[in-house]
Amino acid sequence: MHPDDYAAIETVLEPVTLKRKDVLIQPGQPLTHMRFIESGVASVVVGTREGRRIEVGIIGSEGASGLPLLFDVESTPHETFMQIDGEALQVDKASFRNLVEERPAFRKLMMRYAHIFQLLTAQTALSHGSYTLEERLARWLLMCHDRVSGDEFPITHEFLSVMLGVHRPGVTTTIHILEGAGTVRARRSHIEIVNRDKLKLIAGESYGIPEAEYRRLIAEDAAEG
Repeated sequence: MHPDDYAAIETVLEPVTLKRKDVLIQPGQPLTHMRFIESGVASVVVGTREGRRIEVGIIGSEGASGLPLLFDVESTPHETFMQIDGEALQVDKASFRNLVEERPAFRKLMMRYAHIFQLLTAQTALSHGSYTLEERLARWLLMCHDRVSGDEFPITHEFLSVMLGVHRPGVTTTIHILEGAGTVRARRSHIEIVNRDKLKLIAGESYGIPEAEYRRLIAEDAAEG
């Protein structure tokens, strides 16, 4: 962004610390803030009345929670919560909407991110319906790896089972398969990526489309600017 745009945004940003399991968006409750994730990872989850839950989106330092505010929507039926501790810069609803109206470059950037997040949720739906658990888990680990610093991050088998919508034993078995392939190393409540290239081969076409669009529309555009 142009320095003037960034300076205007910076004046209304408030740094916040986010802990694991902190809820950023409550289903059906009024949205109050847009939060730009600086570190850590958040999950967007949908659920049923019977208590079944599955992840449909993931947010890290590439993005922000609270996208419905961009479209003048006051609430969402989906929950967003932190799965890995981190930091964020938050802006209140009114200030965010003023920025979107008054700063065309900022609005353009936010609309591009919304497009990419829509692609991410569509790819997640395709992944859940068309790929094996091994491919899906490889994709999820790659997405998480994209959003953390370093190769190791905290995650439990139980949490992965919720995110992928499968039973925990299936996750445990699949992690053992990925370990046997030399792609990851698992220990209690942590996973380390040891061979990303092999993990990408396992994920196959389930991974890469939203990521390529992010590079094309945001990362490369920022580098050129």
